Amino acid sequence: MPLAGELTASLISRVAARYALPAAGVLRLWTCRNSPARHDGGGARADAEVVLNGAGRQVLSELCRVEPKVLARALPAFTMDDPKISTDREAGVAQAQWRAAGTVAGPAAFGCRLCTARRTRQALRAVHYVPR
Repeated sequence: MPLAGELTASLISRVAARYALPAAGVLRLWTCRNSPARHDGGGARADAEVVLNGAGRQVLSELCRVEPKVLARALPAFTMDDPKISTDREAGVAQAQWRAAGTVAGPAAFGCRLCTARRTRQALRAVHYVPR
């Protein structure tokens, strides 16, 4: 279940953990047009956000077993469109475009691990957009 204000990328990571899969394995459901921003040490930045096209949003909805309208209310980036993946000739293919969260819906921060566990029964950190 998505958390209010959560990054789409954070939800995908939590869903992967729920299925005991690496996030990279679940991300293969989408054709990624680029890769997430990385730290100098090579790890992906926590504020890496993913924007999905219409077909990609449907894949996430099915994966989470949650209606798209619920995801749209909870995930600020869920309804964002990127012309590179929404209007090209492959728009019917589930696609993703990585961005920094700050360029999508504002700055992001880690949420409380205990709060996430209480709401989702997963002892994982979620990443949320912070109010401006």
